[in-house]
Amino acid sequence: METGTAAQKNNSIIGKRLAEFFNMIAGLTVFSLEFFKNVFLPPYEFGEVKKHMDELGVKTLPIVSVTGFIIGLVLAMQSQPVMAKFGAEAFLPGMVALSVVRELGPVITALIFAGRVSSGIGAELGSMRVTEQIDAMEVSAINPFKFLVVTRVLACTLILPMLTVYVIFLSVVGGYISIFLSQNINFVLYVHAVVHSVDFTDLVPGIAKTFFFGYIVGIVGAYKGYYTENGTVGVGRASTSSVVIASLLILLMDMVLGKITVSLWG
Repeated sequence: METGTAAQKNNSIIGKRLAEFFNMIAGLTVFSLEFFKNVFLPPYEFGEVKKHMDELGVKTLPIVSVTGFIIGLVLAMQSQPVMAKFGAEAFLPGMVALSVVRELGPVITALIFAGRVSSGIGAELGSMRVTEQIDAMEVSAINPFKFLVVTRVLACTLILPMLTVYVIFLSVVGGYISIFLSQNINFVLYVHAVVHSVDFTDLVPGIAKTFFFGYIVGIVGAYKGYYTENGTVGVGRASTSSVVIASLLILLMDMVLGKITVSLWG
């Protein structure tokens, strides 16, 4: 009898969680449609978008700088013994560059960006919601969705590709330092190997998908913050759940876009 009751309780919890998840997906979809409806309507808050791009980019720059350099350094360091076993050390620069450009650079940068930015947007808008600042903007005939949400989502969408290019560059530099310490490779030779290995069809999809990642980071953080409830407790939950959901959606989107890329370019 107790076993049956426990099973029913577990099923009830699982059903509740699934219902909450699908409700969140439905709400996020409606929220996204509202974003696309408002983004093309005047007035256009270019000043606010630029301000958020400066804030998000500058504050995220230190951590992505360290991360980008270490990605290339560690990747080359760990791959060098394996490549040496097969006598393929000459392909090490190209392997590092391709790995970073196609997958590691965009995805890791997006996940770090989500942890840094999505939680911040969720907490900021959540605080404005629980302190009734958003309600005050509505009373003052200001469109809070356009001023608070659209500007932040656009800033995230535009700044993440720039950060990704910067991370890829630092990763390639980190890879050179690692290979130089183990093989004493010439810098010109390393650059030639990287340029020869990375094709246009490798670079464009890797950078293009970061626009989708940036949009996910911005829209999830804004959605969770904009509809925050239950006071300061809700603000904390909005901040935490923003990171979790944004990271999960980034990985799912990467899988989908990766499949599309393979289908189009092989």
